[in-house]
Amino acid sequence: MAITVKEIAELIKGELVGDGSLEITGVSGVEDAAKGEITFIESPKFKDRVLKTNASCIIASFDLEGVDKPVIKCKNPSLAVTKIIESHFPQKINHPRGIAKSAVIGKNVKLAKDAAIGANAVIEDNASIGDKSVIYPLAYIGEGVTIGKNTVIYPNVTIRERVTVGDNVIIHGGAVIGADGFGFTKDGATLRKIPQTGTVEIQDNVEIGACVTIDRARFGKTVIGKGSKIDNLVQIAHNVKIGESSIIVAQVGVSGSVNIGNNVMLGGQVGITDHVDIGDNVMVAAKGGVTKSIPPNTIMSGMPARPHHLTKRLIAYIDNLPKTAERLDEIEEKLKGLLNK
Repeated sequence: MAITVKEIAELIKGELVGDGSLEITGVSGVEDAAKGEITFIESPKFKDRVLKTNASCIIASFDLEGVDKPVIKCKNPSLAVTKIIESHFPQKINHPRGIAKSAVIGKNVKLAKDAAIGANAVIEDNASIGDKSVIYPLAYIGEGVTIGKNTVIYPNVTIRERVTVGDNVIIHGGAVIGADGFGFTKDGATLRKIPQTGTVEIQDNVEIGACVTIDRARFGKTVIGKGSKIDNLVQIAHNVKIGESSIIVAQVGVSGSVNIGNNVMLGGQVGITDHVDIGDNVMVAAKGGVTKSIPPNTIMSGMPARPHHLTKRLIAYIDNLPKTAERLDEIEEKLKGLLNK
């Protein structure tokens, strides 16, 4: 469905510079955009790319000069593009419909109106699937699991017994929710498995990436808070509690009994030791190693994780070590010369 540049500016509440009558027929990235499409740029450092784009209109967060096409300026181009796609160019996904003949459905299962179960999916006894939720083929839903409405469970997801999943949740392929926590205790010369009697609670509007593992609690529950987003290949250990609207990027490992606040951002491959608290609005840069609790509103980086400004100073010192060593060698030679006189 086509939309004019002027209508887009009004939709995203942006400042239009140029011809507002042009019709836009799609949205694309800077390098892939074709004539008739709109694209966006969030940082001046990518200006060279946008100058070469074939897009007919550009959304930018800064004054963009030297282009011969309409520009819409707004604070958050990425959010603006999301609004445009949702309102005029929504992605069409043909989810499974109805109950496949090959689906295995246990006793006392509650399937709400318009819930869909794909081929060879398994729904164990006493599970509950909410209205308009979709269970894709080959997914496994354990005994007593509760899944809310408008939730999508993609192929090969495993949701173990007694786990609770909220409304509007997306869980991508290969994720395992509710596996046993990694708990063992010494019994003489052997390791004895500690029973993991708790569960997992996935709250509303959470998205969980492919091959994520979220372990059940030893007692109580492991919690993923409302609106939080977890990237692919993340490990969340037993009894972890993650607050609302937090972002956890790929290959993060969170050890047991960690409390993570609201609006926290963990970069790729961050590692967090057990039993620490991470406050609201904390950011940990990629590959950071968290070994102790972090107060709210802090930016951390490095291993062990330190306030980011200190890490940058340490890196600068390390980079200068070769020159410092050379200077020390020169000073030692001069001292030797003076002492030998």
